[in-house]
Amino acid sequence: MTTLQRLFDPRLAFEHPVTVGVTAGVAGLLLAATVVVFVLNRTGRLSEPAARELKLRIASWWVLAPLIIVPVLLGAAWVMAAVAVLSLLCYNEFARATGLFRQRRVSLVVVLGILAVTFAVVDHWYGLFVALPALGICVIAAVAITSDQPAGYIQRTGLGIYAFLLFGVCLGYLAYFANDPLFRPMLLWLVLCVEMNDVFAYLCGKAFGRAKLAPHTSPNKTLGGAVGALVLTAALAATIAHFIFTGSAIDRPLTLVVLGVLISLAGQLGDLMLSSIKRDLGVKDLGTAIPGHGGLLDRFDSLLIVAPVVFHYVGYFQGIGLSQTPRILISL
Repeated sequence: MTTLQRLFDPRLAFEHPVTVGVTAGVAGLLLAATVVVFVLNRTGRLSEPAARELKLRIASWWVLAPLIIVPVLLGAAWVMAAVAVLSLLCYNEFARATGLFRQRRVSLVVVLGILAVTFAVVDHWYGLFVALPALGICVIAAVAITSDQPAGYIQRTGLGIYAFLLFGVCLGYLAYFANDPLFRPMLLWLVLCVEMNDVFAYLCGKAFGRAKLAPHTSPNKTLGGAVGALVLTAALAATIAHFIFTGSAIDRPLTLVVLGVLISLAGQLGDLMLSSIKRDLGVKDLGTAIPGHGGLLDRFDSLLIVAPVVFHYVGYFQGIGLSQTPRILISL
């Protein structure tokens, strides 16, 4: 696959069978969920509030799913642009919820840092990509001094660094997958597993969850739900990953299972991390962008931890984008 094909050619969208399978599977799941909720509602098995909530969530997913899948199908450049927009919007939610947006200099540096990460991703300049976290921390710490207000220095610096690392660097890893020829099946598989991890945790929690997992952080999460999600997500992720990484160093039973376990654990930790932030701030949701889900951060929190964990796990065994031309913009 040439660089231009990877970046812009949608004709290769369904080249890999996993891309076809996941796309068709998501459409099938949404259709099945719509039918099930309709039938349950018509037969009176759902309360009015529950039916309204489920309808709202499913309707949101009918919009979200194409917004996630279509950029992946169109090409790597669309993925990178979409992740950059997502990073900026998530930062906006975080900055408004924490009051960081009032610190204009620090906030500007965070935004510029997110754009710098995007440039490194688009350029396939891995050296710059891994250097930016340390450089970004130094710049944020330095710029926070310029207001000449020692009171609150630790808070504004800490919030700025935290935001840059989460929404710039961690989400940047999600975009960096697009530098690999297998970016389409990998990204669709990863997002599917993360979202199903939430579904499995909810269903298993309802079925046999008793003991609370972290009652002060997220009162509705149960130990049974967490364990059930761990088992089911690991199985799903390992099975699909076998067809993505066929014949590679990852394609061994133990390695695949560990990969699946990491996705589930990282996803649940990402969810709990955002719950901790919301409890600390005393808010239910960090935004209202997605009806029935809350803000973008409320929906995509798990990816903040999953993306770098899976990137480095896959990278350890076979690398990401090693066969593609590096520094494609700088070398022009």
